[in-house]
This record gives sequence, structure tokens and C-alpha cells, in this order.
Amino acid sequence: MKILVTGGAGYIGSHTLIELYAAGHTAVVVDNLSNSNPESLRRVAEIIGVDEIPFYQVDIRDKAGLESVFAEHTFDACIHFAGLKAVGESVEKPLEYYDNNIAGTLVLVEVMRNHGCKNIIFSSSATVYGDPEEIPITENCPKGVCTNPYGWTKSMLEQVLMDVQKADNEWNVVILRYFNPVGAHLSGRIGENPNGVPNNLMPYITQVAVGKRAELGVFGNDYPTHDGTGVRDYIHVVDLANGHVAALKAIERNCGVGIYNMGTGHGYSVLDMVNAFVKVNGVEVPYNIKPRRTGDIATCYCNPAKAKDELGWEAKFGIEEMVRDSWRWQRENPEGYD
Repeated sequence: MKILVTGGAGYIGSHTLIELYAAGHTAVVVDNLSNSNPESLRRVAEIIGVDEIPFYQVDIRDKAGLESVFAEHTFDACIHFAGLKAVGESVEKPLEYYDNNIAGTLVLVEVMRNHGCKNIIFSSSATVYGDPEEIPITENCPKGVCTNPYGWTKSMLEQVLMDVQKADNEWNVVILRYFNPVGAHLSGRIGENPNGVPNNLMPYITQVAVGKRAELGVFGNDYPTHDGTGVRDYIHVVDLANGHVAALKAIERNCGVGIYNMGTGHGYSVLDMVNAFVKVNGVEVPYNIKPRRTGDIATCYCNPAKAKDELGWEAKFGIEEMVRDSWRWQRENPEGYD
């Protein structure tokens, strides 16, 4: 297939490009580079052995810009990564999040429809479950009350895309609900490259380990978990990337709407991740216990059986590979792509 990858220069998008090409697909990237770096695409091309990945610096809200991309290419499907994704920032900048994530996706889907491309794989999030009614979380778990604008954009867009498909059954919509992506490509050439202070646990750990930050803040040690810190389902980014390749199988069989959890099914606490990082990499990570953050929940991990049954996909990497590959990327690229 020929795939349009929006946000393809970002963390998950760049890793997915590698797995798409490995599976025999080709891709064209659209990215506004607001939270990414074109160096990632140069390195992806190097890894997969091509001269370059076709790339357009276009914002998904730019209808004319997207129309020009579709005028040059015929796409079989779109994998849609282009979205703002920092929970805390979304609370501070709700209008920006609703504008980029929702308005941008509406423009993208309209242009796709205009050009007869009616297959989309959408990056959603476990945040749509809110404080989940069941653990481990299955896809049948009711969507909950989101605690931040970022989560609401994902929840609302899931509904938008399902309504589009309901109105026109030529559409195939695959919704992938991510849990917590970590890790980096085995080569150490691409990885997570956050702007400013990291919002996620693993890049913060690696930046402390490499000396960029003094210590890790652990928010809360009084949760009802085995060590008091929050438990999450961490998934290696290469496993997640392969989940998108597997999701193309659902499109090939005209799935209509398919919703899948993308996680390992195992919960690890914040301190589990810190301790594994120290043990595997032999690098100390000083940390300080801080008060709980508003909106955080104690435990969140999934049951990924549906993806295995219907897509033939399951996570292959464990916690040791996650912390090893995260550290290799940071150690070899202390300033990221800069």
C-alpha cells in the first residue's frame, strides 16, 4: 500500500515508517514540524536504505496544502499521527488543542474524502477510558470522563470518525488506543525527542541519567499499588509501530470500524521503570517523591487479546528492552536531533 503518514517525523511516526517499509509498503509524510525534526526522516531513510522519504511540510489545518499533496499522490490509506499530545499543556492551552487536533482532523478527513481515500488508522489513547471501570481494560470498557482537553480531543475524534463511517460504509476506520510508548529503534538513530521539559516518564529518566536534569519527580507514592506509585502499561515503540502495520490488515478486509488496545497487558509502576533502568543500564537515576498530580489514576493497563485475535499482533519486547533502547538513544544523542 501507499500510505499518507501525518505527523510522520515525530516519535511514533518515524518508527512506524521503518516497519511500513519493512513490510513492503511505501509512505509519504506530512508534518508541520511543530514538535518534530526533519533529521528523523533523514535517519529513517538511512536505516531503510532509500535516498529519502517523500516529505511535505504542511499543517493538517491547511486545506490547500493537503489538496496539493493529494494532487501529486494517490493513497490507499492514511495513518494519522499529527496531533498535540501533552496532557498538562492541553489544560493550559485548550483552544490550541481543540483547533489542531479536532479542526485539523476534520480538514484531513474532508480532503481524503475528496480524493477517494477512505481508509484511516487513527492514533487514539487510553485516556479515553478516564478512570477505567475494569482492569485490565478491554475495548468493551465504557469510555469515561476525560480529565484533560487532550483526552477529550481523542474521545471526540473517535466519535467523529465512527459517525463518518456510519454515514458512508466505504470508509474503514481503525482506532488504536495507545497506552504508554517508550523505547527507541535498536539502531539508536531515532527515538523520543521532546521539546523542552519532557512530559513523559521515560525521556525524563533518560535526561536525568545523561545529566541534563538533576532528578526525577515521582508524583505520589501513596496509591493502592504494590509500591505506592502509579502503574501503567508501557509498550515498546517498535511494537506499537508494528501494531499500525498489522492494523492495515483490518483495512484490507474492509473492517468498517475496528477499535484496538495497543499495550502489553502488563502494568509497571514508576519505580519499577526506574529500578529496571538502573539495573539494566548501570546508571543511577536520583528521584524525589512529590505530591500526586490532579487527574492521575492509580492503575491503567490493558487486555490486548483482541489485537492478537483479529490482527495477529502482540507486543514482543519487555521492560528490559524498553529501558535499554531508551538509554542507547539518549546516550548516543544527548541533545536529541540537534
